[in-house]
Amino acid sequence: METFSLLLCGVILLLSALFLHSRNTKRAQFIRMIDQIPGPRAYPIIGSLLPFIFTKRSDMFEVGQKIIYKHSPIFRIWIGRLADINLTRPEHVEVVLSSSKHLDKAIMYTFLHRWLGTGLLTATGQKWHSHRKMITPTFHFKILDSFVEVFSEKSEILVSKLQKEVGSQGFDVYPYITKCALDIICETAMGTPIFAQDDGNSEYVKAVYDMSEIVVERILHPWLHPEFIFKLSASGRRHDVCLKVLHGFTKKVIGERKVQMLINRENSDQFSGSNDEAMGKKRRKAFLDLLLEVSLDGVKLTDEELREEVDTFMFEGHDTTSAGICWAVYLLGLHPDVQEKAYQEQESIFQGSDRSPTMKDLNEMKYLERVIKESLRLYPSVPVVSRRLNEDIEIGDYTIPAGCMLTIQIYNLHRNPDQFPDPEKFDPDNFLPERAAKRHPYAYTPFSAGPRNCIGQKFALLEEKTVLSYILRHYELRSLDKRENITLISELILRPQGGIRLIITPRNAGSSKM
Repeated sequence: METFSLLLCGVILLLSALFLHSRNTKRAQFIRMIDQIPGPRAYPIIGSLLPFIFTKRSDMFEVGQKIIYKHSPIFRIWIGRLADINLTRPEHVEVVLSSSKHLDKAIMYTFLHRWLGTGLLTATGQKWHSHRKMITPTFHFKILDSFVEVFSEKSEILVSKLQKEVGSQGFDVYPYITKCALDIICETAMGTPIFAQDDGNSEYVKAVYDMSEIVVERILHPWLHPEFIFKLSASGRRHDVCLKVLHGFTKKVIGERKVQMLINRENSDQFSGSNDEAMGKKRRKAFLDLLLEVSLDGVKLTDEELREEVDTFMFEGHDTTSAGICWAVYLLGLHPDVQEKAYQEQESIFQGSDRSPTMKDLNEMKYLERVIKESLRLYPSVPVVSRRLNEDIEIGDYTIPAGCMLTIQIYNLHRNPDQFPDPEKFDPDNFLPERAAKRHPYAYTPFSAGPRNCIGQKFALLEEKTVLSYILRHYELRSLDKRENITLISELILRPQGGIRLIITPRNAGSSKM
């Protein structure tokens, strides 16, 4: 018996040693493959993050850009023990984004799980496939058409609120547009008006901004990666306070909406139509209503899955769009010639009328669409996206091993001089059909691309056109800060530190009566 026990212990020790040797050998091979790719120096524990650890938040973007310019077009960084391969050329980006094999988001997206769960932004595998298939019909053209009315209602409030800034020597337009976008997403995503534009300080918006800062801080400090350490930190405690605000808001609205749907169903059983329908109006459905009704193979979303998707819509649907509109307003205010062309297009469509735009009107705004696209080229709302590599692939001259992250530097991708001559120039004609046709299909990816592109990009474009149409028709814009004086804050969303400072002048006497 004793001999058997000794033999058994020996076998276990041998197998353990072989297992550890195998793991160490694989790890060593992985490191060798990664370090064949150029990149900044890496140190124990912190990897390549030394330049960021003691850098002010306002300098982070500039420090990152120096690294990118030095090591592009393809380079590696180590985030602690995690390898991250960064791409800046369209032919390299295409290998990743066009593939149906590399759809999983990078491990860093797990830092969003306590907030967004595994909704469309962060989900992987079968859950992402099934939810994408289930949710895609809620972005149908006819449903988007019904939301144009909401876009207009909230834009009218926006131009009215801006009236108090007429005659000022300059103001930050960012909070105005953020609250407008929040009003829009709340009513379209959840069917609930929250009157953010009448509220002096939105607790929800502040919580979103704080969460974005916390997530990036955690990424750049590897010792905060383990959950138990993060929870004990000051950032972890601040994270929990934000979560309480964000989840409390969406859970309350979902609960109220479910009760309202039951009441509506009971009323529809008693009457042939609702009061609104009797008056000739069709009740507008929100995304939440559609999600409560939709199912795949008879399976509906659970309450937790509903909360995840609504939280995702709320974040993606107001923060990214706010940034997109603000950057467009800023660039229009810097370029009077472009602004005048965009205004004349509005005049040709509306003939001086204050009426709300129709879907047909929005589709005719070809020049304004080019302005928006060029704004997103220079200042993409989401400046980077990352994937997890599930198998070895060849990119350029390198074999990149499974298990690492691949980060697409969209901000730099959009500045490729091979694809955009004079890449820093603001030129909406970059998106004339004949120019766009000559470019690499992955040279411009503000909404990502391929199978996992942004499901809400049509929604965002229609919203941005509507809001900008109202602003242009009512006000002449002048931006106060040159581009070289703007400090970029690149967290989850690309924002300007200090906001967007404008001077606005009414277009005509009619606009001052809003």
